[in-house]
Amino acid sequence: MRKVLRILVLIPVLYLLIIPALFTSATKAELCGGISIDLKDSSDYHFVTKKHLQNLVNNSRVLGKPLKEISVPEIEGKIKSIKELRDAEVYTAIDGTIHVYAEQRTPVMRVMPSEGGDYFVDEDGVVFRKRNLYNPRLHIVGGNITISQAMNNGVSIFDTTIKYTVLRDVYSLVKYINKDDFWSAQIDQIYVDGNDEIDLLPRAGSHIIHLGTVENLDVKLKNLEQFYDKVLPEVGWNKYSYINLEYKGQIVCRRR
Repeated sequence: MRKVLRILVLIPVLYLLIIPALFTSATKAELCGGISIDLKDSSDYHFVTKKHLQNLVNNSRVLGKPLKEISVPEIEGKIKSIKELRDAEVYTAIDGTIHVYAEQRTPVMRVMPSEGGDYFVDEDGVVFRKRNLYNPRLHIVGGNITISQAMNNGVSIFDTTIKYTVLRDVYSLVKYINKDDFWSAQIDQIYVDGNDEIDLLPRAGSHIIHLGTVENLDVKLKNLEQFYDKVLPEVGWNKYSYINLEYKGQIVCRRR
C-alpha cells in the first residue's frame, strides 16, 4: 500500500520536473519565425515606432536562427536603453516568435534651458532629450534651468539623491495647470529667471505674469482669474505689461 502511495506521489513530481525541461528543450530547438511588437501608447506619442523596434531586433539577424542562439537579454538591454521608453520586455514563445513589449513615456512638459538643449520630462520626473521632429502639445519651460548629468542618466528629478532643482516646482505648476481647463488654455509658456522664480506667458494679452514661487499657488491663480474676469475687460488686455502675483493678497501691475 505504501509503495502505491509513493508511486502516486512520485508521478506528479516527475511530471513537474520533466515536462518543463522537455518544453524548454523543444523551445530552444525552434527556429525564430517572426517578431511581434506590442508598443503601448503608440497612438498617443510617436517618440518610438514599431518599425524602429523591429529593426532593432532584426539587427541581431534573428529570423531563421535557433532560439537557443539568440540572446534575449542582449536584445532587451538594447531596447531598454531607449530613453523614450518607460519599460520594455522581450521573450520568446514556443512557436518561435520573439515578442517585444514596450511602453512609451508620457511627457508632462518640454524644457528648453537658456544654456541650450531640448528635453521632455515625463510623469515619473524622468528627463529625456528631444530627438526627432515630433512635438506633442505641451507647456514649454525655458530660462535658468540646469539639466544635471544625473538627470541625463535617467535619475528622476524627484529622486532624493538629486539636490533641489526648480524643475520640481515647475512640474507641480504644470500638473496644476493641466488639471484646470481655464489655465490649461490660457498659459502658453513658463520661464524661470535667475532667482529661480517663475514667470508665466499667457496666450491672450501681451503681458508677463510674475508668479514668484509655487507657494500659495492656488490662491495666486484664483486672484489672477478674478483680475482677468473683472479688471482687464474694463481697462483692456494690453494696458499692463507686467502682472505681479508674488505678494500675498495683492496683484501689483506695471502699465505699458
